Amino acid sequence: MRSSSRDAQAGDRGFAHSGGDYSSPAGIGDDGGAVFEVPFEAFFGAQGEASPNARSEPSSKAASGSRSRRPPMDEPDEATTPQADTYERSSTTRAARARARDKSPAEKQRPERSLKGRALGYLSRREYSRAELSRKLMPYTDDADALEALLDSLEREGWLSDARFAESVVHRRAARVGAGRIVSELKRHAVGDALIEEVSTHLRETELVRARAVWQKKYGQLPETPAERARQARFLAARGFSMSIIGKILKGLEEDGSGN
Repeated sequence: MRSSSRDAQAGDRGFAHSGGDYSSPAGIGDDGGAVFEVPFEAFFGAQGEASPNARSEPSSKAASGSRSRRPPMDEPDEATTPQADTYERSSTTRAARARARDKSPAEKQRPERSLKGRALGYLSRREYSRAELSRKLMPYTDDADALEALLDSLEREGWLSDARFAESVVHRRAARVGAGRIVSELKRHAVGDALIEEVSTHLRETELVRARAVWQKKYGQLPETPAERARQARFLAARGFSMSIIGKILKGLEEDGSGN
């Protein structure tokens, strides 16, 4: 009876009944309304389920961020990398130098050049007189006879020639100095007297022309005072020109001896 009256009340209040055993989830309140017994956790179930996800998402982002960002000390420093390479290269260089210093004298010694090889090396750079080349080679041999034999061989083969040496000296010096300076240089290199006399004769023929060219380049104007005349004369004498040639130039004489 009670059950049927309860169903009637539920029908009056709009609750549908399926026809089976009805089990009301709630009782009837004092005011006649239905009272449902709902667990307290049901009101916060959705939030409770969403809240862990919401909290896990930032934490996952933070974890991924922590994985992507490494401490500065773990990352390679581009500024220090070249310094490390430089230090490695310098260390290698120092080690190589240390090994070179530790080598024995036998390992450091190069194959010694022959006497003829040295002579040809000198002659390949410029012309030498026989006496000058002999002085250059003396420190490398104790056998004077072998040295003289080598010089004779070089002369026969055309490598060594006093005439070519004298010609090279005239070619290099004649435009700037007089015959006296050139003859003195040939005598210092022990060139034969006959060759020196031949060169001196040839230079005397062009001495006035060459001296005038040197004077013209330096002064170009006749001296007006005794002091200026003495100064110009000293300059030409230091260049190896004779006093007769200097007098002609300072007097303004031409090549044929006539005045201006």
